[in-house]
Amino acid sequence: MSIDSDPDADSTADESLAAAVENLVHEPTQIHDGGVDLTVSAIYEVAGPGRLDFGGDELEDADFEPVPTELRNPDDEFGWWDLDGGQYVVQHNEFLGDLEDPLQLQPRNELLARGGSHPTVQVRSHLPLVPLSVADGGLQIKENARVSTLVSLSNVSGSGR
Repeated sequence: MSIDSDPDADSTADESLAAAVENLVHEPTQIHDGGVDLTVSAIYEVAGPGRLDFGGDELEDADFEPVPTELRNPDDEFGWWDLDGGQYVVQHNEFLGDLEDPLQLQPRNELLARGGSHPTVQVRSHLPLVPLSVADGGLQIKENARVSTLVSLSNVSGSGR
């Protein structure tokens, strides 16, 4: 932020970013200075190929099989996905409301540090299903874990981070 910029401009941007995300699991944990964390609602394996062509006449979705969760203890409310190394697809709990400007969806550092990753993409009207790469050693993810962060593109390009 420059010396002569409005100190409230960042908080206004953060508030508008948070207002654009609906169905938050736990707002106090998910909304922070760095953006809005998004949680995982489902993980899928690709069971059959999709199709992509030049004109769109032969466009076809891939077949997805949900990866089941397992409870660690009988009293647990949420289960865990026990993922082997490989490729998966993640669906978020949250969805986007009205956006004035596109946002950037990126993996959380906590996901990256544990051998998981997904691409950083610009989102405009909805949150897409996101491919998830898991390192050979595997990864365990609990239901509703925060795996992604939405950030304002103005924060990304103007922050130098």
